[in-house]
Amino acid sequence: MMPIPTLSGRIRAATLGALALVVAALPVPVQAAATVQEVVSPGGIKAWLVSEDAVPLVAMDFAFRGGSSQDPQTKPGLANLMSGLLDEGAGDLDADAFKRRLEETAVRIGFDASRDAFTGSLGTLSTRKEAAFDLLALALSSPRFDAEPLDRIRTQVIAGIRSRQTDAESIASRLFAETTFPGHPYARPVEGTVETVGAITRDDLVAYHQTKFARDNLVIGVVGDITAEELGPLLDRAFGHLPATAELTPVAEVTPVTGDRLSEALPSPQTVIRFGTPAIKRDDPDFMAAFVVNHILGGGTFSSRLYEEVREKRGLAYSVWSALATYEHAGVFLSGTSTRTEQTAATVELMTEEFRRMAEDGPTEQELADAKTYLTGSYALRFDSSGKISQQLVGLQLDDLPIDYFANRNALVEAVTLEDVKRAAQRILSGPLTVITVGPSEG
Repeated sequence: MMPIPTLSGRIRAATLGALALVVAALPVPVQAAATVQEVVSPGGIKAWLVSEDAVPLVAMDFAFRGGSSQDPQTKPGLANLMSGLLDEGAGDLDADAFKRRLEETAVRIGFDASRDAFTGSLGTLSTRKEAAFDLLALALSSPRFDAEPLDRIRTQVIAGIRSRQTDAESIASRLFAETTFPGHPYARPVEGTVETVGAITRDDLVAYHQTKFARDNLVIGVVGDITAEELGPLLDRAFGHLPATAELTPVAEVTPVTGDRLSEALPSPQTVIRFGTPAIKRDDPDFMAAFVVNHILGGGTFSSRLYEEVREKRGLAYSVWSALATYEHAGVFLSGTSTRTEQTAATVELMTEEFRRMAEDGPTEQELADAKTYLTGSYALRFDSSGKISQQLVGLQLDDLPIDYFANRNALVEAVTLEDVKRAAQRILSGPLTVITVGPSEG
């Protein structure tokens, strides 16, 4: 729940604040992004750093493993609610005073929660980095959770939940999670429900904060005008106060349960269609081959098979997609589109056939060659901003990938063979298929 960027040249503080807010949009040379070094603070805190002094700005992303999967079973939405409160007052600064301090020091701080991680980000002018890291330390060590911001943020979260109750895409996502991961934390909505968010207390927030944020489940990525020597002590200032060890609730590995055909009626102009089947996790040896398969099938948008068959040839939908969802404890292949209600059955049949055809025959030599050309050629676009790179540095660590992954990734794509993609296609597309439709009743 990060602040909305605003630009103003009227006063110096606002100008500096605007500079900090656009830190994530500033480019970093590709060759610099490929040079990642590990920094270890005097206190033993590790971070991955891309040092680049072309612009006097610093971007940092970080994550605590756990996320919403650590919410109490009866109170999903706890981590998500907390993500909106850590910058709403800390230490001796109430919400208004803390926001003023951020503006005065030209610092951007934000937090978010996903199923497997609680994430944060910081953007600052390099000349203000000490103040920035101190403000982050205050937010992480001494959040106030005062009644007024708690009630205000809770009201905003509940309003969002109510809005999603009539959104077809959100309904489809909820149905898929509930039926695919029964009894597992992944079945619970990250944002919670109206009832569970309403029941969260300040004591719940304090307990999560005290037990889930620690140095042993923390990963950090930093990009910008800062050296390893400068970063080390600042890591201790921001994170050194954290407990050494988090008290995480064990989360079981889960095999997705698929094969259902579900439908929910909703007055809307179109019907949303969602498909899902078990796939592989990020650490599977076939992941890169599966990644290429997904690009060919539906992840490549305008060049994909699904785009060609569903939109270009038949005009059944405006957009169609597929993705590999690689959670920490499960892997899922997902695909979806939306179409006019009278075309739902034909669209489901066509897409199901495309999944079957890819599983049985795999991609062609030409499709594989074209995918490699695109995936290697476009990789540099992932390094067009400091914020993107710092997020990727965190993602690599969460996925337990090596520090030289940026430099070697394209070689991994090039090494994928036709035999590899055919094997991967069979693995990720041969399981039972869940089909969910949300839209007007055809009856």
